[in-house]
Amino acid sequence: MAQVTVKINGFSYTVGCEDGQEGHLTAMAEQVESRISSIKALGGSASESRLLVLASLLMADELHDMKAELEASRAAAPVRLRAVKSEGELGKRMTRLAARAEQIAADLERP
Repeated sequence: MAQVTVKINGFSYTVGCEDGQEGHLTAMAEQVESRISSIKALGGSASESRLLVLASLLMADELHDMKAELEASRAAAPVRLRAVKSEGELGKRMTRLAARAEQIAADLERP
């Protein structure tokens, strides 16, 4: 298990993660730091715990909005596309569509 030290709001935290996930963990810490910087830019003073709570709430709100957008896009997707059960089935469908597109292009090229 790897350990990464991240810095958030001037404080260092050592956090464990799976090997190979160090970059991802660092990126997540940067996201938290970004939210804290945004909160601080609004002015006023807040304790470390309050800043972390506010940053967490901002991120939870963003996640909620993304989930809502994802659900809306899934609901709007054509029924045939949603019916795809596996990547293999999607690959087969894409191969058939590509072959059909090539056939149409060849038909258009004929005099």
